[in-house]
Amino acid sequence: MLHKLKTLIASISLLFAFAVPIAAPAVAFADSPSVQGSLCTGATKLQISSENGSTANCKDDSSGGESKVNKLIKQIINLLSVIVGVIAVIMIIVGGFRYITSGGSDTGIASAKKTILYALIGLVIVALAQIIVKFVLDKATQS
Repeated sequence: MLHKLKTLIASISLLFAFAVPIAAPAVAFADSPSVQGSLCTGATKLQISSENGSTANCKDDSSGGESKVNKLIKQIINLLSVIVGVIAVIMIIVGGFRYITSGGSDTGIASAKKTILYALIGLVIVALAQIIVKFVLDKATQS
């Protein structure tokens, strides 16, 4: 019974390990087809006068002044956080099953509690990593 449970959990974790990168959105950068779009690519606040005298403001399409590198770093950190988060939740479930199936054995209970504790510590570290990366990248875009 325990062997079947382990193989089931292993197959589910492998499914998540292969499904998450496939389901992640691909990053695609497209060039602006218009002249104004091309001019605005490198400008944050530029007014372009057209032939009829009207002006068009260039808008910053990088959502808050973020560079492409910062966006890529955020996407990579988010993807890794999702993977680690899923693994941590699976390990909490594994620890719960080990706790339930320990049969009152002191070593089994202690091992299950350690598994749950380490998985929770992993979740806390992932959350703190998200906060630290967001803080550092926000400071980098401000300067």
